[in-house]
Amino acid sequence: MIRIVAIVAMLLCAGTLRAQRDSTARTVAIEQIEIAGQRPMKEIGVQRTVLDSAILRENISSSLADALSAGSTLFIKSYGRATLSTASFRGTAPSHTQVTWNGMKVNSPMLGQVDFSLIPSYFVDRAAIYHGASSVGITGGGLGGAITLATREPDQEGFSLRYIQGYGSFTTFDEFLRASYRGRRWSSSTRVLVSTSRNDFRYRNYDSKQFVTDADGQIVGDYYPLVRNRNGAFRDLHLLQELYYTSDRGDRFALAAWYLDTDRGLALLSSDRNSTREKRNSQTERTLRAVVSWERLFGRLKAGARAGYTYDDLRYRMESDPDGAGDFIPVTDARSRIHTLFVRAEAEYAPNERWLLTANLSGHQHRVHSGDLSVIDATTGRRADTLYRQQRFELSAFASAKWRPVERLGVALDLRWELYGDRSTPLIPALFVDWQLSRRGNVLLKASAARNYRYPSLNDLYFQPGGNPDLDPERGWTWDAGVESSLKSRRSALHLSATLFDSRIDDWILWIATAKQGVYTPINIRRVHSYGAEGKVTASTSTASGWHFAVDGNLAWTRSINRGDKFSAADESVGKQLVYIPVWSGAFTARASWRHWVLSYKWQWYSERFTMSNNDLGALGRVAPYIMNDIALEKSLELRRISLSIKGCIYNLFNEEYQSVLGRPMPRLNAAVYVGITPKFGKQ
Repeated sequence: MIRIVAIVAMLLCAGTLRAQRDSTARTVAIEQIEIAGQRPMKEIGVQRTVLDSAILRENISSSLADALSAGSTLFIKSYGRATLSTASFRGTAPSHTQVTWNGMKVNSPMLGQVDFSLIPSYFVDRAAIYHGASSVGITGGGLGGAITLATREPDQEGFSLRYIQGYGSFTTFDEFLRASYRGRRWSSSTRVLVSTSRNDFRYRNYDSKQFVTDADGQIVGDYYPLVRNRNGAFRDLHLLQELYYTSDRGDRFALAAWYLDTDRGLALLSSDRNSTREKRNSQTERTLRAVVSWERLFGRLKAGARAGYTYDDLRYRMESDPDGAGDFIPVTDARSRIHTLFVRAEAEYAPNERWLLTANLSGHQHRVHSGDLSVIDATTGRRADTLYRQQRFELSAFASAKWRPVERLGVALDLRWELYGDRSTPLIPALFVDWQLSRRGNVLLKASAARNYRYPSLNDLYFQPGGNPDLDPERGWTWDAGVESSLKSRRSALHLSATLFDSRIDDWILWIATAKQGVYTPINIRRVHSYGAEGKVTASTSTASGWHFAVDGNLAWTRSINRGDKFSAADESVGKQLVYIPVWSGAFTARASWRHWVLSYKWQWYSERFTMSNNDLGALGRVAPYIMNDIALEKSLELRRISLSIKGCIYNLFNEEYQSVLGRPMPRLNAAVYVGITPKFGKQ
């Protein structure tokens, strides 16, 4: 499969090369609007974290969930590799984190959230995290924040090819190929990633105590068995094609098309007494995302437009075979098809060096067909009555004015208004201020405040059974204030930042049980107060002997408190931490390189997470804290015709037993090795 795609990629790049040779006009690059001053106008007061490219390119097996865990203060709630991974941003829900890819929203219109395990980090060239109020400048609905993902044209001139093969524990294979070409006008890039695994790691099952008896049947002992992860195998295929063209007049066009095809088993809970002969769950997904864009610089005006399309075909099947004879019967066969059209127009204008004006208008048209297709009566062929078909148009208008009256002071105002269906949100304002306290050390004070709204997802409104079409949007106020400092010398660099944040969200949408057994419905019920502190440090230094050292550290303290039900009397969950929100979380990455050697170390820590709203400390009420340690060593070899790299990784270095989600054990000590090959075209 990957060899066929490699041939296609080479043909595409070869065609691009011929087109380049036929072109004689010069390239006019589109530049960013430059404003005098030490700090970019776009970043006035903005709390933003840019993921290090070294974290994004750590391994071909890494997803964006892994990169976010290592390089930011976000908590990723993960069920394991190739399973659902969602983000908690400053103590909010997964649906409160908005995500864009090349300007187009990728949050599911049905669920409102993003599964970050489906985004390979090797398919992302730029990733930025916008905290709290700063998300208003990206899109609406980011009560916690927003994440922007983007691709870019290849850095290397001419034709290049890179292939990486990985093999890891649990019969895991990863293959990555990138073929690219960059010329004066045309650029092309083709990326392919294929991953397969049995994912049958062993773990100690503390939810299944076994007893030892003597010849008389008397219990003489007990133990917890060592078992394998059941039904966790997966197969993922990702294909990304990019084309870039710059005209002699300065028009820049880009196309990015990303296709994914996944087939994943959903591992059984550690408490599940069924075997894989009696029960199996699986999820398949076929998704196509494509975005075409244009931009051009007209003096001090930069204009652009984008259009895109997303198709998502998601299928979940649960099958049972009580007799274990291999004749599985579908119990649930849920199928969802989503079509989304996207358009956007944008402009930036800098009348002088003190002002920057920005505006954009974007629209999404969603069409959803979702329901359970399983047969519930074999005699009549009657299927489950859970089908819904809905369409919704969403419009978002944005305007911003950024002003720097003096060199040290910056002020910005963002305004956003959104329409969803036949309803709209009130005006969403955000105010930003920054002040350069000291030029020595570049000490910068930042503050921002915003009002924000998130409208209900289509499942919230129309899911069968239980959807509630009368839901109101969630609404909140958020503010943050922080300080950052940057120091740089010829060989070293240091960046420090610390931020305090406070957010209050009303009409939080919560699914609760109804009088009908097994049926849940969403209502606007909860008030949530989220507050805390974030800190980040990045540093690097080099020596005259060729050594290079780099560190990246993140620490967060987050309280996300239920302030009560606005309709009924307070219960025992009031004043308690929300479920699956750690109070403390931290991540640290260190790298040391010398000549052709690179040694890297990664450390992550999460405090306990509660699984019950009353914060019960019983065995089922909490997930224990854990610390994760990974280490890797890479060696590069420069041969005459190729560059070769060999990398060995050890995960969970100290063999810790841990869970990220209750009943979902994670792998203990495991390892992987990666071999990379890069041909040297036109070089001797």
